[in-house]
Formats: sequence, structure tokens, C-alpha cells
Amino acid sequence: MDTSTLPLLIDFDGVLRIGKKPAKHLKEFVEYLFNLKIPACIISNSTLTDGKSMLNFFDKNSVEINFPVLTAADATAKYVKEKYKRAAVYCADSIKNLFVSVLDFNSPEAVVIGDIGKNWNYDIMNEIFRFVMNGADLIAMHKNKFWKTPDEGLLLDAGAFINGIEYATGKNSILIGKPSPLYFQSGLKALGLNPGQNFIMLGDDLETDIKGAKNLNAKTILIFSGKTGYPLPKNSPVKPDFEAQNLMDVITILKNLNGE
Repeated sequence: MDTSTLPLLIDFDGVLRIGKKPAKHLKEFVEYLFNLKIPACIISNSTLTDGKSMLNFFDKNSVEINFPVLTAADATAKYVKEKYKRAAVYCADSIKNLFVSVLDFNSPEAVVIGDIGKNWNYDIMNEIFRFVMNGADLIAMHKNKFWKTPDEGLLLDAGAFINGIEYATGKNSILIGKPSPLYFQSGLKALGLNPGQNFIMLGDDLETDIKGAKNLNAKTILIFSGKTGYPLPKNSPVKPDFEAQNLMDVITILKNLNGE
């Protein structure tokens, strides 16, 4: 595979942002991509914000981003508004405005699940269960098993609750975020490229970033600045093509791939 011209898809949390702070060497990394004219797109599984709002993080840290930024919230809102007229949406208040034109908790055609943090409870689970049992499609912004916070460490993520609804209803959800092929392809489309284009994925999650991208025959770079601990177990079922401790390591990997 010729990797010298491959576009780069980049995860956000654990890669470019560590906790609430910019990753070490972020400016150098972004400047390298710009100087080499490497086509890049951030595809975050975040369902707490949209791409436009995410740009504020870079602005506040004086990092100029000149490539597309997509979140699972953006991709889900686009998908739902194209497919349905009525949807019950369980998500953070910060992105609910993306769904305002289709919100309906009386007779939804679809139930959309994003992040609601610690607000999960029996009543919410049962309400979603009834909607799905009455025929509504189940849409998952993502199905992450857990996430890592700077204050509380590892926390259950939405995937645990979505799997419970799937088990109870016998109905599989439609996954929008990583590791769904739809999301990787959305990133390529945002770059004006063919969705079947080969690419490189840079991420910190073995399942959603690395395995998801490898299922599309992409090259993968696992960075250990986020949720995946170093070193990988020898019996790990998922093996990235490259491993990096930080963004300077990623630059070195890309230089080698580009023949510099």
C-alpha cells in the first residue's frame, strides 16, 4: 500500500486533548500536517459537543486548525434528520439543538441515544425500552464501553446502556459513531475524498479507533496518551500497525511513511 498520500483521520480526546488540556506537542503536530499538506480530519466520538464548538478548544489554546472537525453528534443529527420526522433523543443539553426539528417523545419513529452522564436510571431505560418495543428504531451515537475522566478516572459509557436495551428488545441499534464504517467514511467525505479511499487512523481506543479502522483495511497508529495503557498485552486481539507515546512519535511515524 502506498501510504505517502493517505489522508489522516484523528481522534480528539486522548490524542489532541488530554483531560481538559492540549496534548503535548499539539502545535508542532498540526504545523507538520499543514506544512506537508497532509489531508486530515478530526472524527471524535464525542456526543457532548458539535464540530463547530470543538474548534473553540483550539482557538483558546492558540492552535490554528485548517481541516474539518466532526463529532458523532454531527453525524447522528445529519443521519436522523435525513431518515425520520420524529425522534426521541437522549443526549446532553449542549447538543440537543441539533435535533430540535425532529424532537418527539410521544410517538417517535426513532430513539437516539448519546451521552447523559450519570442521569441514567430505571425510568429512562424503561421509557426507551417501550419506545423500541412499540416499533421505534434504535440509533446509537456511539457504543463506547467506558471513558476516562481527569477527575473520576474510568466511567461507564453509553454503550453499556445501549447493549442493555438491545438485549431486552432483541433489536440491534444503528451505530453512527466509531467503529461504524459510516463514520470513517464521513470523515473522508468531509475531505472531498472517495469514501472507499485508504487512510491512516490515529487514535487511543483499541476497539473504536484501531479495530474499527482495520476492518476497513486502514493503517493504524495507537497513541498511549489516552485510555489505552502501555504496553499492550502480548495476547491483545487487536494489533495496531504503529505505536506512539506522544504526538512527536506520530510525526516520526508519518515522516517514515512519507519517505522523509
